[in-house]
Amino acid sequence: MTRAATVILCAYTERRWPDLVAAIGSVRAQTAAPAEIVLVVDHDDALLARACETLAGVRCLRNGARRGLSGARNTAIAAASGEVLAFLDDDAVAEPDWLAALLAPYADDSVVGVGGAARPVWPSADSGGRPLMYPAASVADRGEFDWVVGCSYRGMPTSATPIRNLMGCNMSFRRSVFSRVGAFTDGLGRVGKIPLGCEETEFCIRVRQSDPALEIIFEPAAIVRHRVSADRVRWWYLFRRCYAEGLSKVAVSRLVGQQAALESERRYVRQVLPAAVAREAAAALRGRRAGFAGVFAIGAGLVATACGYVRGAWARPGAPARGDDREPLSVVTSR
Repeated sequence: MTRAATVILCAYTERRWPDLVAAIGSVRAQTAAPAEIVLVVDHDDALLARACETLAGVRCLRNGARRGLSGARNTAIAAASGEVLAFLDDDAVAEPDWLAALLAPYADDSVVGVGGAARPVWPSADSGGRPLMYPAASVADRGEFDWVVGCSYRGMPTSATPIRNLMGCNMSFRRSVFSRVGAFTDGLGRVGKIPLGCEETEFCIRVRQSDPALEIIFEPAAIVRHRVSADRVRWWYLFRRCYAEGLSKVAVSRLVGQQAALESERRYVRQVLPAAVAREAAAALRGRRAGFAGVFAIGAGLVATACGYVRGAWARPGAPARGDDREPLSVVTSR
């Protein structure tokens, strides 16, 4: 059964206009056409005006909630009409069968969320492909730290599999699930260029906690190509993003409990990263410069994440404790 889908994009700066146009073009080219395309502009009046004037057939809205990605998404959720809401980043381009692949698992009524894979498109300035601070088994393979640039990483499933949480650049949910558990937590996640995250993680965990029988599926056949900007292939961005991830995990732990918030991360640290260190160390012993850089990147990224977590744990809580009453979607999105 074909399900009506709304594709949602959120944008916050006119500097990424070419990316946004490419993203919307890829949605228009889908083999399974969406019922509507909704663009929410996050507090940038110039971008909103340009989008309204230029993007024919796209429903353009101003973020009516708190500034940030969560608020923008919540504005779109409240306005969307589709039975399934699919989210695509404004700097990602979807493969032609992306939406069809996302929609297929919804034939199972227990499935309430489906997400896909994101492949990095590295800056052309780094000809030769993958930068040293994002090590991988091969240039074409997924790297252990590709999550830093919003892409699928080594350790994620390679076939359609239930998963704890989806990646924000390529995810979808039944519209009904937002009425059931509320919207994305306002104040959690990215605001402009501040590289916080985990709003999708917290939301997916909350969905599963509401009913463990509900399924969230990772479908690697639903592919987007996520552009990696030049500033994200610098060492300082890796450290900054990892540090912000640690801070974000503290906020999620306070909302849904530490066990649920860190279950996947513990497995990643115990299984995925040691294998990566061994691989890169072996390359270093063979005299490969990339191996030395890989060992350093993995170690420094892990330390930066731990520092962010410790800093967040000692800070005054900025999010409601687990068990606090949540506002319904209609209230959350009207601020």
